[in-house]
Amino acid sequence: MFAAYAARIDRDQPLNGLELGERPAPEVRPGWSTVTVRAASLNHHDLWSLRGVGLAEDKLPMILGCDAAGVDEDGNEVVLHSVIGQTGHGVGPDEPRSILTERYQGTFAEQVAVPTWNILPKPKELSFAEAACLPTAWLTAYRMLFTNAGVRPGDSVLVQGAGGGVATAAIVLGKAAGLRVFATSRDEAKRKRALELGAVEAVEPGARLPQRVDAVIETVGAATWSHSVKSLRPGGTLVISGATSGDRPSHAELTRIFFLELKVVGSTMGTKDELEDLLSFCAATGVRPVIDEVLPLDRAREGFERLASGDQFGKIVLTHS
Repeated sequence: MFAAYAARIDRDQPLNGLELGERPAPEVRPGWSTVTVRAASLNHHDLWSLRGVGLAEDKLPMILGCDAAGVDEDGNEVVLHSVIGQTGHGVGPDEPRSILTERYQGTFAEQVAVPTWNILPKPKELSFAEAACLPTAWLTAYRMLFTNAGVRPGDSVLVQGAGGGVATAAIVLGKAAGLRVFATSRDEAKRKRALELGAVEAVEPGARLPQRVDAVIETVGAATWSHSVKSLRPGGTLVISGATSGDRPSHAELTRIFFLELKVVGSTMGTKDELEDLLSFCAATGVRPVIDEVLPLDRAREGFERLASGDQFGKIVLTHS
């Protein structure tokens, strides 16, 4: 079957390790199901995999892709939860949690195999492309906002780095949930787009906000860390799920954190139940993922290049005819 896969690890030039071509079809194993992929979306996780982060060389070649929507063996339209091992379903009970492509072949292929427990019905209101955007970036944003930040309608939130998948999802979900959303971006066009999606104000990174916020959604890391901490009200919560600009800020702001009793919460992906709630939320409210570009799988390299450049706003989706 045709697939986009990591053939080599290159920490400095990750796209050098990306290849497109034929790979074996998924193996049949007890407790697992094979899904015919209709759409799959890119994440920064895929770029990090090509750098060898979370992907060991002895696992190569590895089909990339965490997210997918498609059709199961019984003809049902489904969405995949890409976290494997956290419950023991389909794998050994002692197997640690991993994301697709860390131990198991991913979704940038004609077919993918996952534990049957990881399969959820796709709401009829969502297209395959829309549903394929939700299981990683949008699920991460959903958990950051509503589980780990614990915000409620009327609260205020700062979202750093508008344009990225998680950040864009946080703006849209926050607006739909009645939050007062502020956003940052270095790019003027992305700031304008954030306003169109519901942010009440979009500023350059580091700019002073008109008010201190209840929570910050942080995926950028070192470049915005100090601004994130300084933007919080006393007792506020900073939730971090990524560090695309690096994980070693020049100023950790420790004094401010303890003096103002700020909370710093790490967040990774989300649960199957949270994904089910997110799917229902989108179906019921009309909220839809922001899609930057849809490409056929044989043009996957273009999608990876766009993601690596940081020019996209929203999700990049790969589809099958």
